[in-house]
Amino acid sequence: MDDASPRPPAAARPAPGGPATDPDAPRPAPLRFYGTTWVDHSGGYTLRRAGLALGALGAAAAGAAVLVLAYQGLTIAAVGGLVNLLVLAAFALCSALAFVRTWSGYLRRPEGDDPVASSQGLRFIGFLGVLLAYAARTLVEAPGERLHRAEYERALARHERRRSTRTGNPAARRRNSRRRR
Repeated sequence: MDDASPRPPAAARPAPGGPATDPDAPRPAPLRFYGTTWVDHSGGYTLRRAGLALGALGAAAAGAAVLVLAYQGLTIAAVGGLVNLLVLAAFALCSALAFVRTWSGYLRRPEGDDPVASSQGLRFIGFLGVLLAYAARTLVEAPGERLHRAEYERALARHERRRSTRTGNPAARRRNSRRRR
């Protein structure tokens, strides 16, 4: 490779001691919309985060507009003040709970068999909370990045410990120890 040829981008270059040099090394899990660019913040990571935050905020604004139209429809239909209040309280409560569950899902793994499926209805009704949590988390980092980074670093440390304790050919050590007896 001569000096005039362009260098590959940082995402294409293997990290020293990374998966390209050690085929047994753990690989980072891809995040939706980010792939594995969250590892080294390459490949338009910052621009992608900004775009996704704006997109989530835009979707939340559109969703809020649809909810306002639905509320106006209830008012025009004259279903009663209690029904209007219950609908408003249901969407507000579900949005708040969906925000909290979504936000906490970015910070730690949920416990249980399938916690996302158990709160699927809540997240569907409280979609504004999900979108706002995604937008807010995207302003800080890629949603789920901290969780994935901690798991990836633990896996790398575990791999490094295992690899450093294995030196040489274990079969040769067994043969040499038998000959000494």
